[in-house]
Amino acid sequence: MAEADFKSTKDLKVPKRVIDQVIGQEEAVEVTKKAASQRRHLLLIGEPGTGKSMIGLGLAELLPREKLLDIHAFPNPNDENQTLIRTVPAGKGRDLALQARLQGMDAFRNQSVILFIVALVVSFLPYYFWRNKDISDVVFAASMITGMVFLIGFMIFLNLSRKTEVRVRAPKVIVDNFGNKQAPFLDATGAHAGALLGDVLHDPFQSGGLGTPAHDRVVAGMIHKANLGVLFIDEIATLKPSTQQELLTALQEGKFAITGQSERSAGAMVRTEPVPCTFILIAAGNMETLKYMHPALRSRIRGYGYEVQMKETMPDTPDNRLKIARFIAQEVLRDGKIPHFSRDAVMAIVEEARKRANRKGHLTLRLRELGGIVRAAGDLAKEQGAELVEAKHVKEAKKVARTLEQQLADKIIERRKEYEVIMTSGEKVGRVNGLAVLGGETGIFSGIILPIESQVSSGGKAAEIIATGKLGDIAKEAVKNVSAIIKTYFGEDIKGKYDLYVQFLQTYEGVEGDSASIAVATAVISALEGVPVRQDTAMTGSLTVRGDVLPVGGVSAKVEAAIEAGLKKVIVPRSNMNDIVIEKTKLDKIKVIAADHIVDVLKEALVWAGKESILRKIQKARETAA
Repeated sequence: MAEADFKSTKDLKVPKRVIDQVIGQEEAVEVTKKAASQRRHLLLIGEPGTGKSMIGLGLAELLPREKLLDIHAFPNPNDENQTLIRTVPAGKGRDLALQARLQGMDAFRNQSVILFIVALVVSFLPYYFWRNKDISDVVFAASMITGMVFLIGFMIFLNLSRKTEVRVRAPKVIVDNFGNKQAPFLDATGAHAGALLGDVLHDPFQSGGLGTPAHDRVVAGMIHKANLGVLFIDEIATLKPSTQQELLTALQEGKFAITGQSERSAGAMVRTEPVPCTFILIAAGNMETLKYMHPALRSRIRGYGYEVQMKETMPDTPDNRLKIARFIAQEVLRDGKIPHFSRDAVMAIVEEARKRANRKGHLTLRLRELGGIVRAAGDLAKEQGAELVEAKHVKEAKKVARTLEQQLADKIIERRKEYEVIMTSGEKVGRVNGLAVLGGETGIFSGIILPIESQVSSGGKAAEIIATGKLGDIAKEAVKNVSAIIKTYFGEDIKGKYDLYVQFLQTYEGVEGDSASIAVATAVISALEGVPVRQDTAMTGSLTVRGDVLPVGGVSAKVEAAIEAGLKKVIVPRSNMNDIVIEKTKLDKIKVIAADHIVDVLKEALVWAGKESILRKIQKARETAA
């Protein structure tokens, strides 16, 4: 179906297989199909929401239908703490356990008959003697009471013995695949050691014949329940090193004995025979995961499987825009409570995918967050009784479904404007409206205005620009690069004369990147030469030591922040121009200026009236450096 053929997502066909529903990860899907056919392990590395868990589900669906097994824990007559393990075909486990219980109950059937006869004798024999006047009334009463106490005690004893005997003899089904038609899929993300590797429950009654038999306290772990299937673990590096080591042992041996894993379990007193756990491991995480992952476990996966880097974006082509439309259709069907999307609404979601890609000519593949907007728009449409979700619902949903970072950014801008920390008009020496972003971990950036001030003082003893504020390592390095530019253009003027100071105002949220480099350079040059800065202008961009302006991230969010703050101009790196994805009506409110070099920035941001000679000096220095 061509992109122009559908009127709503209702017209789009959603694939039945999960693996075919994965969007934009064609290379990962091909590797997954190989892994399924050859039973290989996978290590998926990528950002959240790119489809790692769907690939795990899809792999389980692709696995050949092998003969699944039920696993039993049996009592060991020779050593009660060494539980026996047996396997039977799937679906037979319940029958075997039921038969064992019935056999245990049959063993007491004859005893029940004897109990009935004894009850009759105890009840009627004293009565018989009393009727014949062979015993007195007092003796009769005492006999009846004694007989009743004996009868009740005997019944309690027999009942307890029967339950204990049945429980001791009957096996426990610890892995039950009754009714399963395909390979199991277990998501063990965040599971503790006991849930993952199996455990032996604590028994408060350990003596006097009241204790629970050892085999009845055995609990299978997810590695055992995933036998002949798939075990999926996201953020695998969060597992303790000892747990990762035991997981490696299970992978190597294809079986793993169950014993106590916590202080509340039976500890090492009870240990089963090795329990089958032949599974495909799909480990997932981000690049940080590799630092903390057990090297032997990663080596095992790499040696017997594949490592896959998940994509974060895909090219913005008609075919890929249609994939986004299909993703929306999938979300509608998966949710089951929201209407389908019109073509215009789909295009609005595609536009949001462009914006979140933070890369020109691409669409984001962090689809989980995009799905949040889909559901929010669907909820609004349903609330209004609309038959289809329209573009207006998507627009409203973006406001309703704002992230915490976006809400915080709005609050920061509002407070800074309220207390005049942000200036949006006039001119001022040494003060620049920089731009920064909050968030980014989820692929969603929220722009904020970052006021920067510079001051020049006499002295000339500082070796470099002194910067204050909550600066990260990269931001500090960026300030050093600005020092090189200042020395290149004004080295002889400031040597032994001035110290340069830069302050990032009220940066309680911190400054981590180097995107404020051009703002720092502009503020310092303004303070050094006494040239005013236009306060209706904001800027973002990184700098090389030679003054070239380099691209930065989150440029759309930064430009949006400038628009919302009421600024008139914004300067961005020329290479970022195509990355700006903002509605035309909103973008028309601000003039976007492209810059290749710091000189381009200075021309636009500073008021050179009466200071033209300084600008010519800087331009000449640039030509000389080139």
